Amino acid sequence: MDKELASDTAAAAARQARYGRLPERIRFEEMTEEAETAPSGGGASYNPEGSWKYYSCLALDLGL
Repeated sequence: MDKELASDTAAAAARQARYGRLPERIRFEEMTEEAETAPSGGGASYNPEGSWKYYSCLALDLGL
């Protein structure tokens, strides 16, 4: 019975050493990062006159 108690105590001590504390809390400021973006030239910007090429509508496809 003493062996069982000793092994339970050793297992509890190992659990406490591994999981005994919660990790440090991470602040919101540490989770976010601000970065400047370079202006993209040409194709990546929004073009309202060319956006009709990518518009999909079932009514238009059926000619309604």
